Amino acid sequence: MDLLTQMAGRSEQIAKRPIRDQIREKLAYMINHGLLRPGDELPSERRIAETLGVSRETVRAALALLRDHGMISISHGSLSVVIGPSTSMPPPLPDTPTQIMARGSTPEQVYEARTAIEAEVMRLVTQRIGDTTIGRLRDLLKEQERLVRDPVGFQMSDVEFHMTLYEACGNPLLFNYAAELYSFPLDVRRQALLRKGATARAVLDHRNIVDAIAARDAELAMQAMGSHLDRDHVTALEVTA
Repeated sequence: MDLLTQMAGRSEQIAKRPIRDQIREKLAYMINHGLLRPGDELPSERRIAETLGVSRETVRAALALLRDHGMISISHGSLSVVIGPSTSMPPPLPDTPTQIMARGSTPEQVYEARTAIEAEVMRLVTQRIGDTTIGRLRDLLKEQERLVRDPVGFQMSDVEFHMTLYEACGNPLLFNYAAELYSFPLDVRRQALLRKGATARAVLDHRNIVDAIAARDAELAMQAMGSHLDRDHVTALEVTA
């Protein structure tokens, strides 16, 4: 559920809002920032509901709000299609200080910051994660294995995977830093995941991370996440060259 309360910075006020509004805002954030682009077919209501751990009725209500603002089109019996950003929708959530600083940083600096923060996150996760959360991560892995040829669906599941992982560290400050750096920049991550074999490699990286965490092996978990970030960084440099 962290996708619903964290993308551009955690806010208790936002977290108390109806879930349909939270889903709408987060999907709108992904559209506004290029992770979801015009012409993209969104996953089915059932698939989105499974990814986010909410009801189909809640997803349907959120999609209807996006349709009303002209951001997606909905046809009976077909998948919803992204149209693009809306001028009628309330302004998106403001960027956080971390994201503002990241925007003025080089890719190498962002990569170094992510590596340092996520290493500590992994160390804490191996100590504090519960069996239920490990089960949730494994469910997302199974879903991602089915989505290797569906980049749009995979990207949404990838967000949920990382946010669930970060929250398991049990430190709200580290959670926020890790989540904010993850979300910068989303459009580059979109390009990277479209490369041949990128989603399959990400699934393998995710599996190595979860296996290390389940074994309560902090060093192995840190290494697995480090390898994942290394691969992301190299790919990001390639797609932006």
